[in-house]
Amino acid sequence: MSPKAQKSNIVLIGMPGSGKSTVGVILAKMMAKDFVDTDVLIQLEEDKTLQEIVDTEGHMQLRKIEERVLLNVNHQNHIIATGGSAAYSDAAMAHLSENGIIVFLNADLPCLRSRITNYETRGLAKRPEQSFDDLFAERFALYSRYANITVDCSQLTQEQVCEKILNEISR
Repeated sequence: MSPKAQKSNIVLIGMPGSGKSTVGVILAKMMAKDFVDTDVLIQLEEDKTLQEIVDTEGHMQLRKIEERVLLNVNHQNHIIATGGSAAYSDAAMAHLSENGIIVFLNADLPCLRSRITNYETRGLAKRPEQSFDDLFAERFALYSRYANITVDCSQLTQEQVCEKILNEISR
């Protein structure tokens, strides 16, 4: 049995707009697994939106909260959609990879720009002056480092992304 087959979770990482939440729901249905979106877990725990956390406590506090929430994710047989800044935490990524295959949904900048129309109000854990291009460059290296599987999804439908993930996992 391959190491991939022994891990029961699939953990989706990538930029905001890469499709983690949407692909996660579809993939969960296709694989008969439960689904969890860690951005929703953060909002439920904090009783605030991500943007409210950034506005009142700052982007670094959002990253700390996200790390705490991720370190408490102890699911089996789940599709886990993480927030875009999950990869900033070595500890959280190590924890998620213990029982999860890390899948980087890689969308290029033009694709992400077409999907993200609320960059300034989306609740991103970014420096106030940081442009989307800078954020993309900074995070791309992190996502690439942690990924077991990378799916280039800019030109694919969400269903095609799921099929690619399933094909890679079964290898």
